[in-house]
Amino acid sequence: MIEVRFSPDDLSRVRFVHSPLAELVASSWALRKPAKYWMHRPWRERAERLLPDAGLEPLLAVLRSSNGYVPDFLTPIGVAPNLAAELRAVAGTDPSRVRRQLERAGAPRLSPDELVTQLHRYFTVLIAPDWPRLRALALADIRRRTLLAAEQGGRTLLREVHPLIRWDGAALRVAVGTTVPAGLDGRPWTLLPTAFSGPTVHAIMEGDAGPALCYPPTGLGGLWDSPAPSAALGALLGGTRAAALSLLDAPLSTGELAAMLGLAPATASHHLTTLRDNGLIVGVRQGRVVRYARTALGDQLVG
Repeated sequence: MIEVRFSPDDLSRVRFVHSPLAELVASSWALRKPAKYWMHRPWRERAERLLPDAGLEPLLAVLRSSNGYVPDFLTPIGVAPNLAAELRAVAGTDPSRVRRQLERAGAPRLSPDELVTQLHRYFTVLIAPDWPRLRALALADIRRRTLLAAEQGGRTLLREVHPLIRWDGAALRVAVGTTVPAGLDGRPWTLLPTAFSGPTVHAIMEGDAGPALCYPPTGLGGLWDSPAPSAALGALLGGTRAAALSLLDAPLSTGELAAMLGLAPATASHHLTTLRDNGLIVGVRQGRVVRYARTALGDQLVG
């Protein structure tokens, strides 16, 4: 049982974040415990076909520790919630902290740079094709909860998040792990709607920016109802560009696409330029903003 006590001011520091690396780490549990995470079967079956050639054994050894502990530094809280920023945070982790947490996980010793390379590869191969749907589900959950809080008051933010979470107006109790009482001491409490955490919740208690909690967003049951961009399209364009092209049913700006994919704007711009230069999308100026949409060739590739 984790218990976090809230002062009146602490509620104003509750924030919601959708984290690419939180989804990545949580997805490894769907691979490791298929019966428990049965709702992710469509993703898991595709991932299992791709894993033998992905070269991800070093990272999987970290994520599948025998004692169930996953290093908290792999899910950096308090940085911009896009893949590039989170990978930079992992790369900048104090080596002694990396070593200490890897030892606690019983995992092989890897440098921060080696971990970043592995994390980027895992995301590109296994997560990026489905990132638009993961992102859309999380953002819809955040909008629903923040709207409810605006209408009914901030205390509703922590209500009805998950059956394992109890909120009495002064303390949040999470029925996972060992007993850990904690105060926020002016730090934010971060809630991370994370599709791959479903059906349970996962706490991050050792983050530099305060404690955080991954929980399954509302609507998880319909997550895999529609197919992801085809594996062939991902092989042709790369997972991230395939996901970007699939999102452009309606025109999107660079910033809008970056937010949906969880990318830095500069990274999204690079992918859009590549797609445009190959005749798959076209930019249309709408006032001061340029938005991009698929061309007929792009539509043919997406199918």
